[in-house]
Amino acid sequence: MAVDIQPACLGLYCGKTLLFKNGSTEIYGECGVCPRGQRTDAQKLCQPCTESPELYDWLYLGFMAMLPLVLHWFFIEWYSGKKSSSALFQHVTALFECTMAALITLLLSDPVGVLNIRSCRVLMLSDWYTMLYNPSPDYVTTVHCTHEAVYPLYTIVFIYYAFCLVFMMLLRPLLVKKIACGLGKSDRCKSIYASCTTSRFSQCCRRSAEACYSCYDLLVRKKRLLVLFSHWLLHAYGIVSISRVEKLEQDLPLLALVPAPALFYLFTAKFTEPSRILSEGANGH
Repeated sequence: MAVDIQPACLGLYCGKTLLFKNGSTEIYGECGVCPRGQRTDAQKLCQPCTESPELYDWLYLGFMAMLPLVLHWFFIEWYSGKKSSSALFQHVTALFECTMAALITLLLSDPVGVLNIRSCRVLMLSDWYTMLYNPSPDYVTTVHCTHEAVYPLYTIVFIYYAFCLVFMMLLRPLLVKKIACGLGKSDRCKSIYASCTTSRFSQCCRRSAEACYSCYDLLVRKKRLLVLFSHWLLHAYGIVSISRVEKLEQDLPLLALVPAPALFYLFTAKFTEPSRILSEGANGH
């Protein structure tokens, strides 16, 4: 009986692409990089990605989707100033831009036309860094087998960011020009380009910048409450992402800690208020 002996396929992510299939007959090509939308299996054969993303994959995509939105909101607040009455409209526009970008990205992804994607299951950490695992059989020649083993978790994010940039450049300048009359001429577009960080860092900076030292100061302006609830939502999202919703009875009580940083700040800010410290120092206390 003749046995077709082929050279071993070296490397962790090198595989053989299917060239021809007729019934039970399959012919594979030489060992190399797998096409986009495929990854190697245990037999070093390139197989199409046909699975659906897991919950943790969706949480990762959700974080990457919220990142530009949070940056937009941060810089809109940073450059809007107290005299601007258009910050809320810019916030809504930024939310609309990112939402439209996410929907279009999902609709254009495989399978086209539905709000779902097919993906390859992430098996290990190295799946994200296939470029580091190109083999060198003779320590001279490198066989390049870099491909998106976590398809489409890499490329879909960049496509989404591209749509976010397009919508931002098309919609935001029109809105700022028509509505943002409270800003100076040179400051109107700064929030647009500054956004091209984390919830805890921005919350602390905002509370300090606004000199918000009591619950009354927080409640007197609705915009402050909107920003605070946005930070709480992001903090809760992070907790859910870490827990992966595998043990709800153990992890969900941690959501009670979401308002803890803000409450701690409000209850202790009066003791560290700069003006009070300076006045006590001047009085010799």
